[in-house]
Amino acid sequence: MAAVRPIVSARAKPAGPSAWSSWRRHVAGSPTQVVLTLLVVAVAGWALAHFLQWAVLDAVWQPDADRCQAARGTGACWGVVAEKWRLVLLGRYPVDGTWRIVTGSIALLAGVAASLWLAPRSPRWLLAWPSGLLVFAWLAGGGPGLEAVPTDLWGGLPLTLFLTASTMLLAFPVAILLALGRRSALPALRAACTVWIELVRGVPLVPVLFIASFVFPLLLSPGRSPDLLARVVVALALFAAAYMAEVVRGGLQSVPKGQLEAAASIGLGWWGAQRAVVLPQALRAAVPALTNNALSLLKETSLVTIVSLYELTGAVSLALGSDPEWRPFKVELFLVAGAIYFVLCFALARASARLELPQEMA
Repeated sequence: MAAVRPIVSARAKPAGPSAWSSWRRHVAGSPTQVVLTLLVVAVAGWALAHFLQWAVLDAVWQPDADRCQAARGTGACWGVVAEKWRLVLLGRYPVDGTWRIVTGSIALLAGVAASLWLAPRSPRWLLAWPSGLLVFAWLAGGGPGLEAVPTDLWGGLPLTLFLTASTMLLAFPVAILLALGRRSALPALRAACTVWIELVRGVPLVPVLFIASFVFPLLLSPGRSPDLLARVVVALALFAAAYMAEVVRGGLQSVPKGQLEAAASIGLGWWGAQRAVVLPQALRAAVPALTNNALSLLKETSLVTIVSLYELTGAVSLALGSDPEWRPFKVELFLVAGAIYFVLCFALARASARLELPQEMA
């Protein structure tokens, strides 16, 4: 009778290199790396010291134009932010309606955040996005119980948020249809979707905005043209949809053909298989690239300034363009606008990362 061998416990995982030894190997593993590390540290320290001297120690914090002119070239003038903050953040929106545009922006942000953060738990939260847009449109533009405000008075940060959110909402379903059409077995449909995608991708955004703003009204009877903001949103959506369609098509190609065959084996038709089996997997795979498109779109909305819609960066130019007293301090205002864009992009990236969790868990 063979002897029973004792159970041998698994060996412990070998200890990896410590953080200190790993850091030292990457930054000081050779004389060349030591020299490059010291050079980078010296340049970064020099730049940081000069920036702090300009931005903090020698800066003027009060909205005093004379003191800002005296400190010009040596210190920043953050007083221009206190002087122009309303025009930069809210554009030319009427002062007595400030609560409306601010409340609408908060509702819009809350709707988008709820859709991105809570949609993995329940798809019903996707409705929070259009709901936030409707609340924003009612509060900002007026309607039942509120005085109407023309859209040409919208501007600043609320206009940037509205353009990005509405464009993404309109472009997403169009992109899915274009991606499915480009993979269709029908030659005419596949050719039409391909031509549309390649045509739009071959044209810069600026001519598209000019066509929507100045050429399209010429094709209609006087007074029948839609509002300028509506035309710009549609133009942005059609432009963004062409790029998003290629991202979605990449996600569709990542789904194995066997998934479609398995769906057909349980009686699902083509549309049912796409809706229940293929598209959920394809869109999860495409989330990082779709997030990249959304971040690009958020920044490209600054181009609408050329058609006289003054979003965040356009509002900075509008605030300083007719004021020679504060115009020399545009760098400070653009730095503030850049910081706002960074916060928005970082928040959007973190929220969209939430949509990637189900895929990683799977």
